[in-house]
Amino acid sequence: MFIGREQELASLNKLYASDKFEFVVIYGRRRVGKTALINQFIKDKKAIYFMGVKSNAKQNLENLSKNIMEYSTGVQVETSFLSFQAALEYVFQLAEKERLILAIDEYPYVARSSKSLASTFQLLIDKCKDNSKLMLILCGSSMSYMEDHVLAYKAPLYGRRTAQMKILSFDFADTCRYFKNFSDEDKALIYGIVGGTPQYLLQMDDRLSVEDNIKNTFLNQISSLFEEPENLLKQEVREPAIYNAIITAIATGASRMAEISTKVGESTSVCATYLKNLMALGLIQKETPYGEKASRKSIYVIDDNMFRFWYRFVPENNSIIARGAADLAYRRIEPYLSDYMGKVFEEICKQYLWNLLLRGESPVEFKELGCWWGTDPSTRSQTEIDIMGEQDKDTALFGECKWTNEKVDVGVLEKMVKRSQMFHYKKMYLYLFAKSGFTKGCVERMNELQNVTLVTYADILKLL
Repeated sequence: MFIGREQELASLNKLYASDKFEFVVIYGRRRVGKTALINQFIKDKKAIYFMGVKSNAKQNLENLSKNIMEYSTGVQVETSFLSFQAALEYVFQLAEKERLILAIDEYPYVARSSKSLASTFQLLIDKCKDNSKLMLILCGSSMSYMEDHVLAYKAPLYGRRTAQMKILSFDFADTCRYFKNFSDEDKALIYGIVGGTPQYLLQMDDRLSVEDNIKNTFLNQISSLFEEPENLLKQEVREPAIYNAIITAIATGASRMAEISTKVGESTSVCATYLKNLMALGLIQKETPYGEKASRKSIYVIDDNMFRFWYRFVPENNSIIARGAADLAYRRIEPYLSDYMGKVFEEICKQYLWNLLLRGESPVEFKELGCWWGTDPSTRSQTEIDIMGEQDKDTALFGECKWTNEKVDVGVLEKMVKRSQMFHYKKMYLYLFAKSGFTKGCVERMNELQNVTLVTYADILKLL
């Protein structure tokens, strides 16, 4: 089942239609669907697809040779080229007269096994590109390698690519397209539990309840998702134990550097290095209050729902899960699910606001959206605004998000109005989001204020 990626496929097909040499770099985290995208793109085209393996240069050259010769002759042969240069020269020759795609998946595995491969590509691209109809695709899951050794200014291949694509997880709208049988609320819960990573979405069964899905995956020792975060870290880093401790600390409430350092038992300088690597992997994000570029108030958050859910609930219940007591483990998790979904709902609401902007229906043409936190000067207490977006110095948008079963009352709206008044914009538009709707008093107050929009979760789904 292939869902989404319409924009990426359209971009690839446009490049393909140029009928001249194209060099596309595709990269993104593991499990995000890069291979599926490439296979969907090349399925009706003349293409040589090769996936690198974590082995030596000889093994990778033999595998590449088999793929090239099978395309060229139509049968599997054991002949191997003498070098990567000889193999790639042959591909460039094949592409002199016809449009041909060469897609090398997991390129970092091949390049690490053959240190001269990047320079070989550089040589052949410079020599052959003007007379070639080759569309070269290099794809990799090692974000740091692709950015440092393929895309970076000092990399041999710098300046040769004609396009690059960073493949991200699906947003909430695309995630919903995976499931026909989940209720609307369950779709949000599933998004909160596994995010928009295609490989994880495939582990969810919409014929079952959310509870059963959690029990079958996160609370089941034989499930692939049960060990997924730790296995991914082992593939990417050398000391997974400390990384595990840092992510667990963040997932269980430590967000500032000093708090993380104390919880992990390492110095802030050590934690800073590990956090930098986790940010490069796309697992952790550093946030500052909206409008502040550098701030002592910066916090660290987990930037992947599956990791956030796993590290929040699995490690503390490991002993119970190991004894096969999935029901007991779930009973311990369930009371915290609504609170856990608060941040997830904020993200869904942000995506709703972006959709409004892209459709030309937003009263504020913001450039970015973020969260703000700081001191309320009137009360001298710490306060927070869930969503904030600025058009210019005169116009801004504020949002508050409530994932509760009760209807949101007028008190929440009044508090939001008061918080917005900490800022001195001439025009302020307030969006109040609620899972279950609003009380009559809240709706009446909205009509009085005239700069407030009340949005239910059902309204969000209508815009998908």
